[in-house]
Amino acid sequence: MSATPIELPRWADTALVPLVSVVAALLVAGLVVLGIGESPLEATALLLKGSLGSLEGLGFTLYYATNFVFTGLAVAVAFHAGLFNIGGEGQATVAGIFAALACLWLAPLPGILLVPLAILAAAVGGAIWAFIPGYLQAVRGSHVVITTIMFNFIAATLIVYLLVEVIGKPGSMQPETADFAKHATLTPMHQLLAPLGLKLPKTPLNSAFLLALAALVAVWLLIYRSRLGYAIRTVGANPRAAAYAGISPARITMVAMALSGALAGGLAVNEVMGVQHRLVLDFTAGYGFVGIAVALMGRGHPVGVGLAALLFGALYQGGAELSFDKPTITRDMVVVIGGVVILFAGALEGLFRRLVAGTLRLGRGG
Repeated sequence: MSATPIELPRWADTALVPLVSVVAALLVAGLVVLGIGESPLEATALLLKGSLGSLEGLGFTLYYATNFVFTGLAVAVAFHAGLFNIGGEGQATVAGIFAALACLWLAPLPGILLVPLAILAAAVGGAIWAFIPGYLQAVRGSHVVITTIMFNFIAATLIVYLLVEVIGKPGSMQPETADFAKHATLTPMHQLLAPLGLKLPKTPLNSAFLLALAALVAVWLLIYRSRLGYAIRTVGANPRAAAYAGISPARITMVAMALSGALAGGLAVNEVMGVQHRLVLDFTAGYGFVGIAVALMGRGHPVGVGLAALLFGALYQGGAELSFDKPTITRDMVVVIGGVVILFAGALEGLFRRLVAGTLRLGRGG
C-alpha cells in the first residue's frame, strides 16, 4: 500500500521545509567542524560575518547569488515541465560566446542599444543550446539528461576552439577575447547607486543583479499566472492528461527547454559582461551545477530559488573568508557543508516534510 502524500501549505513547502533542512544540515556540518578541532559557533560566526557582516561581503554574496538565481531558475522551469536539465554549464557557455560576439561585432553601436542586444544574444544562445536536447527528446526520444550532459562537453570544446583559433585576443597566450568596449559592459552596482548618495565598496556586483530580480518575478508570472505556465505544469504533472486536454507535450518540452537555456544565459551576462568584460575560458565555474541544488532546495518556486541562491551565495563568500581566517577549515570543507545541505534538502526531504506537517497539525490542535 503506497504512502499517502504529505500535503503542506505552499508557504510551508516553499520556505519552512527548506529552512528546517538547512538548520539540520548546519547542525550536522557543525559536528564535522567539531571533529577537526574547531568551534562550530565560531566558524558559523565567521561565515556569517564574512558573507553578510559588511557591505563588501554582502556585495560578493549578492554577486554569487545572481549567478545562482539564473541557473536555479533555469533548472526550475525545466522541472515544472517534468524535465531534468543539467546542461546549464553548456548553455551558459554558448550564451557567453553569443554575448561576446555581439559585444565585439556591434561595438560601433551606442551602449543603449549594444547592451540590450548583447543580453538578448546571450539569451538566444542559451535557448538554442537547450532547445536542441528538448527537440531530440520530444521528436527522437533521446533522454534530455543524456543529451544535456553531452552538450556540456561539446560547449566546453567549442569555446576552447573559438578562443584559440577564431576570436582569441591577438598576441595573447591566454584563451580570451579582446576586452569589450566600455559601453558594452554592465554598470557596477557601486557606480549605479552612487548618484543616489549610497556609497558602496567596489565588488563584482553589477546591474545583472537587477536582471536576476526581474527574472524571479518574470518566472513567477510565467509559471503561475500564464496559460503557457499552466501548460508547462500540466505536462510536468501528467503528459497523457495534458495531451488529452489538447496540450502538446512535445511542443511544451521544446519551449520549456528553450526558456530554461535562455535563463541560464543570465550567468553569462553577469560574468562576461558584468565582471570579466571579455570572454574567458571556464567563466561558468560550476555555477550551472550548483543551480540544480538551488532549484531543488527552492522547490522550483521563484521565492524558494531566490532564498536558496542567497544561501549558496553566503556559503561561497563566507566560506572563502572562513578558510582565510581558519586555515584548518579549507574550501573543501565548505563544499562538504554545501553537500550536506543538498543531501538534507533532497534525499531527506520526506523526513522534514513529515516533521513540518506534524508540527503544523499540533499547532492547529489537530
